[in-house]
Amino acid sequence: MSQTTSLLQIEHVKKSFPGVQALVDANLTIQRSQIHALVGQNGAGKSTLIKILTGAYHRDSGDILFDGNSIDFKSPQQAQNNGISTIYQEINLIPFRSVAENIFLGREPRRFGFIDWPKIHAESRKLLERISISIDVRKPLRTYNIAIQQMVAIARAVSFESKLVVMDEPTSSLNEQEVLVLFSIIRQLKSDGVSVMFVGHRLDELFEICDRVTIMRDGRTVDARDMDKITRVELVATMLGKESSDVQRSGQTSFDATKHHTENKILVEAHDLRYGHKLRDASLTLRSGEIVGLAGLLGSGRSELARAIFGADKLEGGQVDVAGKPAHFSSPRDAIHARIGFCSEDRKGEGIIPYLSVRDNLTLAALPLFARYGIVSRTKQRQVVDQFIRRLSIKTSGPEQKIRELSGGNQQKVLLARWLCLNPQVLILDEPTRGIDVGARAEIQGIIEELAGNGLGVMMISSDLEELTEGSDRIVVLRDGRTVAEFPREQISQSAIMVAMAQDTDEEIQGEFVGDTNLIQPIKVDSADEVPDEKA
Repeated sequence: MSQTTSLLQIEHVKKSFPGVQALVDANLTIQRSQIHALVGQNGAGKSTLIKILTGAYHRDSGDILFDGNSIDFKSPQQAQNNGISTIYQEINLIPFRSVAENIFLGREPRRFGFIDWPKIHAESRKLLERISISIDVRKPLRTYNIAIQQMVAIARAVSFESKLVVMDEPTSSLNEQEVLVLFSIIRQLKSDGVSVMFVGHRLDELFEICDRVTIMRDGRTVDARDMDKITRVELVATMLGKESSDVQRSGQTSFDATKHHTENKILVEAHDLRYGHKLRDASLTLRSGEIVGLAGLLGSGRSELARAIFGADKLEGGQVDVAGKPAHFSSPRDAIHARIGFCSEDRKGEGIIPYLSVRDNLTLAALPLFARYGIVSRTKQRQVVDQFIRRLSIKTSGPEQKIRELSGGNQQKVLLARWLCLNPQVLILDEPTRGIDVGARAEIQGIIEELAGNGLGVMMISSDLEELTEGSDRIVVLRDGRTVAEFPREQISQSAIMVAMAQDTDEEIQGEFVGDTNLIQPIKVDSADEVPDEKA
């Protein structure tokens, strides 16, 4: 690709952290006036690549050319001053400052040594009018909804005369109508000569707004194609490292199909759950002794469904039944009282408390059981801790060792033990084997299987198709916040799951993939462009 036609060229970039090779061989080329998608599962390296481009991280090796010049920014501010602006999923503006102040924060125009407020207000109005937004720029940013705040962030990026705007999951908090407005603005930026890097996971949006896509996996760029030259199934398969043709079970996990069984007792039923833009029609049933796998791309609503059932997110519609009775969980505490446990995918951020001991981490949720008159019995606590260290083969120098000193696999075992000591009837596991070594992975898969064999209902979210197909009694597929397909064990195949993750109508599936279409059992839902405005 000639340097005169491309705005950005990233070639063979590598980046490592202690014990982790985040980027192995990252490549990316973006043309001028192009909307370019960057996609990949968790851990693919997208965030690291963006942070290197914008100066938050320093690359170990590789070359980056921007607008024909070699760059190595030392800070995001330097990148912004040189024409690269980033709009993050979580708006990084100051809510109590005015719209105008946020747009010109840190570079306010001055007159006679004082801030020129009339000029700031006038320039802010012009910038917002350029993207078809008319609001009072003197009001605090917090008085406007998240969509308007997103537009203010775009106006700030435009004010730097940016040549490239990086948008990280820009639609995650927007409703359908707000997404349409955002897409109109993105197209306007393109017509004004600005390029956009669009980091997202909703296939409908990618195919609607983007000109080209770069796909990353395990720190590498594995494919880059024009959007009209790749099908949805091919995109999904490439992200997951699979072939579009049928992939049969290959026995690559430690799950044993002969041990699976399901009882008739229904533990949890979720009906038509809705939560903003993240859940729009999600349903699921879990029985005693059953492992139900949740499949879907990042952003499909898997984790959101689990959080909604656990009471971590307040539902806007639908119903959750536990043991046949309506459950109205206002917080995770209510779910815990209903004997539901939840292991988050963010083990470090939402699971372990790194500077506390194995003992304290393991018994954190069960402390009330060991207490009398507010005083915790160390004897009871020690008995439970010793029991689970032996039962789960947790490798530790002792209960007082800090959990941050354990391996990832042993940290995950401690988190499993945290819930098991409460004797749950339902256990939700979000990416239970991510980021741990092969040996620990096999041990945890064996524990999951043993728990189901003892009658526990397990809901397992995993991006690993082998883990899902070999470990699940039933698989539910989500896409764009909806349940779009469900497969009983005898009909599970990786190809069927991939197709369901990419499409949600019989006609589309059979048009793109013929191999196992007789196994697909899609649940009928409205197409994306027929979803009513949630505010209507």
